[in-house]
Amino acid sequence: MKPFPEAGGLGKPKPNRLKFLLNWKYLAVIAGLVYILYCFVANVPIFAHPLPKHTGPYAVGAIDIEVPASPPRNIDPNIRFKGANDDSAKPFQLDTVLFTLYYPATYADAKSSRAKRHPWIPHPISLRAKGYARAAHISNWLTDSIFTGAIEALVGSITIPAAVDVPLSDHATRESKHPTSFWRNKNVDQEVLESPKTGGHPIIIFSHGTVSSRTDYSHYAGELAARGYVVAMLEHRDGSSPGSIIRIKGSQSQRTVLLFDESEVETLSGESISVEDFHKVQLLFREAEIEETVRVLQDINAGEGSTIYAQNSYNEGKDLPNWTERLNTEGMIMSGHSYGATGAMQALRGGPENPRRPFKGGLILDPGKSSGPLNEDISVPLLVVHSNTWSSKSSLFYGGIAHFDTVKSIVEANNDRGNPSWFMTSLGTSHPSVTDAPLLEPLLLSWTTGAMIDVYQGLRQYVHVAEDFLGFVVGDGQVRGLLAEKAEFPQYDAGMGWGVWKPGQTGGEKEQGKRDQEVQKAGEWWDWRKYWQVHVSPVGEGKQA
Repeated sequence: MKPFPEAGGLGKPKPNRLKFLLNWKYLAVIAGLVYILYCFVANVPIFAHPLPKHTGPYAVGAIDIEVPASPPRNIDPNIRFKGANDDSAKPFQLDTVLFTLYYPATYADAKSSRAKRHPWIPHPISLRAKGYARAAHISNWLTDSIFTGAIEALVGSITIPAAVDVPLSDHATRESKHPTSFWRNKNVDQEVLESPKTGGHPIIIFSHGTVSSRTDYSHYAGELAARGYVVAMLEHRDGSSPGSIIRIKGSQSQRTVLLFDESEVETLSGESISVEDFHKVQLLFREAEIEETVRVLQDINAGEGSTIYAQNSYNEGKDLPNWTERLNTEGMIMSGHSYGATGAMQALRGGPENPRRPFKGGLILDPGKSSGPLNEDISVPLLVVHSNTWSSKSSLFYGGIAHFDTVKSIVEANNDRGNPSWFMTSLGTSHPSVTDAPLLEPLLLSWTTGAMIDVYQGLRQYVHVAEDFLGFVVGDGQVRGLLAEKAEFPQYDAGMGWGVWKPGQTGGEKEQGKRDQEVQKAGEWWDWRKYWQVHVSPVGEGKQA
């Protein structure tokens, strides 16, 4: 007699089940190999999604520009890298300025272009990888190599879908795939922002955040360029970018700047530098780079495009001589994200009368929480957009005041000075939502950052509200779309967050009839409470907008 009953063949799969498991594993391996083969043949990365095409009435061109600063200068000669005694000891030496211009082009020129598209990760990839490893405080030869291989596999073959070095276009050639309230009811073939106020294509100068570079916001910049704007995406060499190579055309020498912080620098007398003082110098360096970018764009518009092309270490910009008097250099917009938003607000000081900072407005995205005090000396219209996670996570700021309340008070004070300004939260989004990262890795970024909105819809919302603000500041001056709404949410309201609002939920035939009228009037923004909470607005407050 057996001591225990048999367990029905436990641990020994029946033939049919074994056959099923083998078939399943076989099919999974075959599917994986087919997918890898497809990625190889199609030249797309194995894990990341390619960046989507732009949706505006223009095609998008791109030019990398790096030219010498005028003059080259050391922003703070009293600071050096620890243990260094030569020219490389100067952490805040400004020799050149580097930015990518995204601009409107015709679809015919973009289609006929044979120039290689810009890589999303500029080469050498190992430089970016080393910067990321330094950000994680694990940089050594082994981890740098691992990071390089991982980046190469994930996004090494990703390119930016903008035609390189094609001519600038003054007329739209297609309808917008996702028209905003600005483009609604406009003729497709008319000049963008057709208004005596424009004087050419409006310019946006954009400052990136920490551990970022000029390519991290390429799709946001491209979507604005596809709607007629010229966007200069800066690459800062202040120690906040993962890695950047400084080149001067005609010179055999070049200098590499990696990510660094206050622990790696000291005064000439050997004293350490506080985080606050380090950020002050970084922001001064960023201001200098912003002013250099303004100068270069002014020179191009003034007929010096051939000179800029000759100086450009990237050898792009052959059509710049034809850009003369086609840019609105008297009414630029300053913009930035995170640390870049802090820098953008600081760059608005003294404007727009200061010719080195002729900014007519500020487009501020998630202003920094640990990058120093926010500048309050602002005399131009302002749009501040918080991502959902930026508003929902309360944090104390300078003076023991919550960061949200600090931002709100700055915007309200600017309104009180007669400068129409707005502050709002984009629901369902997270801090990286305006970057390319969620487009490349939507599931991973949503899981790790808490974003709930569809990544494409989230970025589209940023583009649409930006376009309404830009149209107000440098276009026809009309308050439209979301900017025409009153401030219904004095504070961020988690109870009315993403997924809560339902159109027409107030109920009643009278309310529904009123809602139908609002839909007719508001166009794309009729359902705005699903995507936004407006905290400050000049509308309904007796202020001129």
